[in-house]
Amino acid sequence: MQAERSIQKKYVKSIWNPFTGAVKRYALIQPGDHIAVCVSGGKDSFLTAKLLQMLQRHSDFTFALTFLCMDPGYSPENRQSILENAARLEIPLEMFEANIFDYVAKQGGSPCYLCARMRRGHLYREAQARGCNKIALGHHFNDVIETTLMSMLYGAQVQTMPPKLRSQNFAGMELIRPLYCVHEEDIYAWARYNELAFLRCACRLTQSPGEERPSKRGEVKALIAQIKKTHPDVEKCIFQSTHNVRLDTMISYTQHGAEHDFLEGY
Repeated sequence: MQAERSIQKKYVKSIWNPFTGAVKRYALIQPGDHIAVCVSGGKDSFLTAKLLQMLQRHSDFTFALTFLCMDPGYSPENRQSILENAARLEIPLEMFEANIFDYVAKQGGSPCYLCARMRRGHLYREAQARGCNKIALGHHFNDVIETTLMSMLYGAQVQTMPPKLRSQNFAGMELIRPLYCVHEEDIYAWARYNELAFLRCACRLTQSPGEERPSKRGEVKALIAQIKKTHPDVEKCIFQSTHNVRLDTMISYTQHGAEHDFLEGY
């Protein structure tokens, strides 16, 4: 398949190597894991599915994959688009329905936070019911650095998006992010090269097809792009800063639920 061959050849340095590098560096996959690869229909989740499928074939140890797709209330056209892309990429999807859009629409206010929490809960529940111990999401390098800046600029805290984390509500379950070191521009390039058209945002609650809805993430993305004009390595610096935290310079921090102040060791 061309989409797979292109990863092995044309995009080996920009996609395959960063992907396998993250899996190894952050110990995302262990022997015997059963991973639910969560496919939303977008470019990121489909690439995650394809990469993990390829890795499974070439891995030195055995792990299982289940390709899980939740339909939260997609239009028939969007649902069909997901199924067609899955067939083209040879991803054996297991689709289940959850009427999240209908429920959230009745609650009023900003729907995004509630929708995201509900989607995550449904995915964990379905994955666990299928015997999985991990779920894999398609968050990439740019999601990491944008989240880091958003937490500082809008949340008044220094917080980032870790490559893996344990679920607080589903015992024994973990979340992993295999695209952690893959840049979004390279994902777009791979999709264009293979003439793949994925869903962007299929949420019927916040926007119509083809429209761009202003967001804080969009503002941060534009800010980074502006700084990049005079500081080409700004993305790399933001990413590395999350690995080079100097706690002895922090005024206060929280660890394992406990708050600490610099005066404790002054």
